[in-house]
Amino acid sequence: MEKLDKLLRNVQNPSRYIGGEINSYNKEITEGMVRFVLAFPDIYEIGMSYLGFQILYNLKNERDDIFCERVFSPWEDMENELRKNDMELFTLESKTPLKEMDFIGFTLQYELSYTNILGMLDLSNIPFRSKDRDDDMPIILAGGPNAYNPEPIAEIIDLFVIGEGEEVNIELIELYKLMKKENTYTKKTYLREASKIEGIYVPSLYEVSYNKDKTIKEFKPSFEDVPKLIKKRIIRNFDGYYYPKKVIVPFQDVIHDRAMIEIFRGCTRGCRFCQAGMLYRPIRERSKEDILEKMDTLIKNTGFEEIALSSLSSLDHSEVKGIVTDFVDKYESKKVGLSLPSLRLDSFAVDILKDIQKVRKTGLTFAAEAGTQRLRDVINKGVTEENLTSTLSEIFENGWKRVKLYFMLGLPTETYEDIQGIADLGEKSIEMYYNVDKSLRKGKPTVTISTANFVPKPFTPFQWFGQDTVEELNEKHEFLKEKITNRNVNYNYHGSWESSLEGIIARGDRKLNEVIIKAYEKGCKFDAWREYFNYDLWLETFELLNIDPYFYNTRTRDYSEILPWDHLDCGVTKEYLIKENEKALEVKLTTDCRNYCTNCGVNKQIIGGDCYPEINS
Repeated sequence: MEKLDKLLRNVQNPSRYIGGEINSYNKEITEGMVRFVLAFPDIYEIGMSYLGFQILYNLKNERDDIFCERVFSPWEDMENELRKNDMELFTLESKTPLKEMDFIGFTLQYELSYTNILGMLDLSNIPFRSKDRDDDMPIILAGGPNAYNPEPIAEIIDLFVIGEGEEVNIELIELYKLMKKENTYTKKTYLREASKIEGIYVPSLYEVSYNKDKTIKEFKPSFEDVPKLIKKRIIRNFDGYYYPKKVIVPFQDVIHDRAMIEIFRGCTRGCRFCQAGMLYRPIRERSKEDILEKMDTLIKNTGFEEIALSSLSSLDHSEVKGIVTDFVDKYESKKVGLSLPSLRLDSFAVDILKDIQKVRKTGLTFAAEAGTQRLRDVINKGVTEENLTSTLSEIFENGWKRVKLYFMLGLPTETYEDIQGIADLGEKSIEMYYNVDKSLRKGKPTVTISTANFVPKPFTPFQWFGQDTVEELNEKHEFLKEKITNRNVNYNYHGSWESSLEGIIARGDRKLNEVIIKAYEKGCKFDAWREYFNYDLWLETFELLNIDPYFYNTRTRDYSEILPWDHLDCGVTKEYLIKENEKALEVKLTTDCRNYCTNCGVNKQIIGGDCYPEINS
């Protein structure tokens, strides 16, 4: 600790590394206690904003037989100090080196964080490859949305959690405890037994072969008792299910510096680009009473002055109006604010926002996604031009003057006319502001247009599409910049090179394990951070290993091709995804599946019955 105290004097933001925050745990280590560290492969400010991290941390620590700690990627100054002082990366809670843990659980939120996983293992003197780690090393597991294509890091991670992790995390720990108690534990025997737990994928127990054209020929388990298809785990009875009574209150500002309550999981909208909308089906709500009770508890136990209703589309909760009204009535006088991270473009959103603004008014973000109605129909966005114009008019009439409109560039079938439509919507928004009665306006308006680059993701109808090249994306950025001429319209966009690498890894296979390891050894890290990202270094790595990176991102796949994630089952069938892809090409919409069942497969594959029996009956 004395060494650490001196070290922390030489780094920025030492509170990233000290632990001891309000509502964090520090336990006395007892015999038989399982040591688990949640590892987030990015800096503290980002990892502490991730809701799943807080849920799993508290779920484990509420048990006396588990001590769950945290670790984040150290920034460069801290990494240099650790190496200079011959210190290993340690947990925040007990300052224990990572290799002394029983489990290290990585959160997979973003493909460009994979080199940081290697950086954290490197700083812990833990071998990169699973096959090189013996029985004395921790079990390395990973979960999160990116686990739905685990192959690019399948040789690095011992096991993957496919789906929702609350139940299965505890099952993995119980199996470990039992094998330790019976003195039957070895890493190999543990992984073999763990593979039989629903939702667990152990890559070392599967063999992959390839065709001459470099596509996958076959993917098969090495043993008869290992499942051929790994089915995702879900929490079936979500209402009233576990939610932490408290969350950690950081010493420093983090990205989302507020409490969060998860009001439901899943989405029924069916946007064809959206991976989360497919992965987290079916929708499962918490009741209004359960949500309000949990919000009261979180505010009492944290002191946060803002709480967010978290979900993929919070306004789709069947009781959201009552939740917002009751909360504002209770907490308006105490100045506790409410936020909705995701807003849809319709008049219902404006009704909700009128209540929320009673406490504080902030800028609003709406995801229009595409600049023309044709392209919004291609992606099944379910938003019309009338929705856009009427919602923005109402917002301006109610006193807002700052709006952010979020779009994607490079969507399937996109034309320059669609991109022109983005600029036109920005201009039209300003016109709508000035069409509002002068007495209702409050200063000059600001409309921010933000574009991300479309990246085809596994388990979406667009998983077969080729991604735009870097050159094509750059041309589209320049075109849009030229078309946005109004000084009250700002434009920002995501880098094309970063999106290209994201696309390469997102649909990659096991051959990328060597690429990621070699790229790290050549100096790649914090690839999601512009000041560190080095696309040329990645291209050098691909060339060195004689692997064509664009085989993975810009190439269009055939429906018959075996995809690197075909051995996983998210519930939505491939037949349904193909049908949705074809409907996109025909510019046909698919209804919200709360209206009637669209036969995506989740009801049969995952829950064994109707998702919404009260509707489908």
